[in-house]
Amino acid sequence: MINKKFIHVFLFIMIYIAACKTPYIAEKEIVQIPKESFQGSHDSTNAATMNWRQYFLDPYLNALIDSALNHNQELNIMNQEIRMKSNEVLARKGEYQPFVNLGGAMGAEKVGRYTNIGASEATTDIKPGIETPEPLPDFKMSAFASWEIDIWHKLRNAKKAAFSQYLASIEGKNFMVTNLIAEIANAYYELLALDNQLLIVNQNIEILNNAVQIVRLQKEATKVTELAVKKFEAEVYKTKSLQYDIQQQIVVVENNINFLVGRYPQKIVRSTININDISIPMIQVGIPSQLLQNRPDIRQAEQELEAAKLNVKAARANFYPSLRISAELGLQAFNPIYLVNVPKSLLSSLAGELIGPLINKNAIKATYYNANATQIQAVYKYERTVLIAFVEVANQLAQMENLNKSYEFRTQQVDALTQSIDIANRLFKFARADYMEVLMTQRDALESKFDLVETKKKQLNVWINLYKALGGGWNH
Repeated sequence: MINKKFIHVFLFIMIYIAACKTPYIAEKEIVQIPKESFQGSHDSTNAATMNWRQYFLDPYLNALIDSALNHNQELNIMNQEIRMKSNEVLARKGEYQPFVNLGGAMGAEKVGRYTNIGASEATTDIKPGIETPEPLPDFKMSAFASWEIDIWHKLRNAKKAAFSQYLASIEGKNFMVTNLIAEIANAYYELLALDNQLLIVNQNIEILNNAVQIVRLQKEATKVTELAVKKFEAEVYKTKSLQYDIQQQIVVVENNINFLVGRYPQKIVRSTININDISIPMIQVGIPSQLLQNRPDIRQAEQELEAAKLNVKAARANFYPSLRISAELGLQAFNPIYLVNVPKSLLSSLAGELIGPLINKNAIKATYYNANATQIQAVYKYERTVLIAFVEVANQLAQMENLNKSYEFRTQQVDALTQSIDIANRLFKFARADYMEVLMTQRDALESKFDLVETKKKQLNVWINLYKALGGGWNH
């Protein structure tokens, strides 16, 4: 026959668990990701899978990137954050395993004579013929353990959530690496563009100096006035001023690269190639679904979403009772010499306690509501991250196509204006063209050459940024 006391206890526990029902909360589902291809292509070949050393073939640029990956301070800070996340996983893992401690204690107790314990000790011998000492010493050595039985997987889910956060931190670092590589590459080609623009300015100064000499001869021959001479000289001074502006920009870009590399200002060793001679290879963009695997920021958002879901489960478990078991085993005596008198000095205990919320669950509810809000927030963040990735790729592809067309026409413009300079100079020499026509032609040619270099730099930027947008660079 079943013990009635057992039945009462069992019924009490079941009623208690039923009372621990969690409040209902609506969950947010992830919006379906579009499956449309990029530019109508279904080719799964993706440049993002290429190692950055294979993507960037400039040895000077690769040396800078390699140095930055080792010495960039922000990246090294992120590495330490990853370590801290790893330690948090270890701490969470330890929470659902038994805790065992070893300790010792000693003390003395003096109780009042006219108390229950005092009266009892006064009439009781500690050993035959030996009265109970006053005060009564107490020496103890024991091992004690405690273990929370993870019935509702609260602790396990918390550990899994911490592990997901750890994985998210790794993806965060990978995303930082991707951005760092792209930032250094963009700055490097900006430096090459400035070098080329400085070279164009220096060549233009030489042309203008020759033109000034011609104008002065023309003035001596009374073919032009002093006004023409001063106009040409002013153009020389303006161009020389531009020369120093570019030199200052070079210093700024060099120091920006040095900062990214994690070193103090110094000269950046770089290629001397004409930037317009750099050929940009065709980049394979693959299919949209590959962004989910290639982009570290998407995978980071995915891990954070997983952690948020697990935290909701862990928070929900707080509504249910927790079972904790504690035990102690050791030696205890009023005199140290008796500690080895086993089994008389042996002490042991075993206890189990069931604890759970009954009244005033506001704090638990608040934690649960916040965990759920964080989970919904993580869903929106994930969707936003995916949307940003799609938009970035689409924008870079469109810009690449338009810049290719723009570069073609600007090349034709430079060729036409370069020919116009020779024509204008010959016409001016034979007094068939005004000096202002010569000046404007030279100015237009200079601007067109600058624009051509700028367009080439933008092409290289798009080539770099598209690689980043596809998720390339982190798998080094």
